[in-house]
Amino acid sequence: MRTLRLVVPALVVCVALTACGGQGGGGGTPTPTPTGAQSVTSQPTPDPTPTPSTIAPTVPARPKTPKPGGPSTPPGVGATTLSGTVQGGVEPNCVLLDGYLLIGGPRDVLTPGARVEVTGRVEPGMMTTCQQGTPFVVTAAHRS
Repeated sequence: MRTLRLVVPALVVCVALTACGGQGGGGGTPTPTPTGAQSVTSQPTPDPTPTPSTIAPTVPARPKTPKPGGPSTPPGVGATTLSGTVQGGVEPNCVLLDGYLLIGGPRDVLTPGARVEVTGRVEPGMMTTCQQGTPFVVTAAHRS
């Protein structure tokens, strides 16, 4: 009886392996799948090299015009000066001036409610934790 318990599972494994071994065929012709599609046996060809006619032309970006009450020069054209009243942000230690998030600068000058004039540069791509305003890196600030 014990021999029968060992022989039956061994025969089942052998039959299963024999059935699996016959599916790969490999005779050079692809074997159809149950959906009727043929299996892929070769790598896809790489895309052709783009030619000048298939490359989209690039248009130079124009600097954005400042919004009313915003910086005195367009962003990215050197130092920019802002003036106004500092407002507290929704996050701790975040201060804003006319929709710009003030990064750096003297914190004793840049307090909520203070009327200030700051000089710096706009950094729209900078990541911050303040979740509001366009980042403005302050290089100098004084009360006005």
